[in-house]
Amino acid sequence: MVTIKSKREIEIMREACILTAKTHEVIKQAIRPGISTWELDKIAEDFIIKNGGIPAQKNFPSGFEGIPDFPATICASVNDEVIHGIPSKKTILKEGDVISFDLVVLKNGFHGDAARTYIVGKENNKEDKRLVEVTKQAFFEGIKFAKKGYRVGDISNAIYEYVTSNGFSVIKEFQGHGIGRQMHEDPGVPNYGKKGKGMRLEPGMTIAVEPMVIAGKPDILSLDDGWTIVSEDGTNTAHYENTILITEKEPEILTRL
Repeated sequence: MVTIKSKREIEIMREACILTAKTHEVIKQAIRPGISTWELDKIAEDFIIKNGGIPAQKNFPSGFEGIPDFPATICASVNDEVIHGIPSKKTILKEGDVISFDLVVLKNGFHGDAARTYIVGKENNKEDKRLVEVTKQAFFEGIKFAKKGYRVGDISNAIYEYVTSNGFSVIKEFQGHGIGRQMHEDPGVPNYGKKGKGMRLEPGMTIAVEPMVIAGKPDILSLDDGWTIVSEDGTNTAHYENTILITEKEPEILTRL
């Protein structure tokens, strides 16, 4: 169900979104060769709790029999891991790794959701750097159409056209989503689609727009942990996401400081 937020609800939701953005900044400052993704997860969890939030992804149910709930605060996906990478003491970041972080904060009954991708240490690989930049810009290309009167398909089409025109691929099995009191609400926001199709956007809607991009072919695999999604061809990946508010004019990015 799509929920239209009141002005009061939006103000409350801002707090969760700002804390989400601040947590990303804390993670960014801690990234370095030699640190484990488990350590980064602990840093994020401590910061969220200290600031009155709840790590919403921790213990999130998989929805599938035999697959345990998600065990961590953040998704930490390295290189060919597209999304839902599980932090581990064994996963030690190295110079040149491409690392994506996705996190959701619950505060005062509302969620904020954002993802970022970084290159660890020096950006020596020009293609990895371009992958990260194109993924981020794809988000901004998409939200040019996140306005009253446009449709979800207009956002989706803009993301797809930008990514593919730059020689990369989007995954089609996962998508952005509405967000509010629930982490995942309607409408779904795919990273591909046709202009003029899908739900019409209205002021007060809050959605998470999140290009998930693979350097090579769009095919994906799921690892044995039931969560981690990787590129089938082993090429590197990137992920960029923000929670945005549809207004009477330009969209507002809620998870950006």
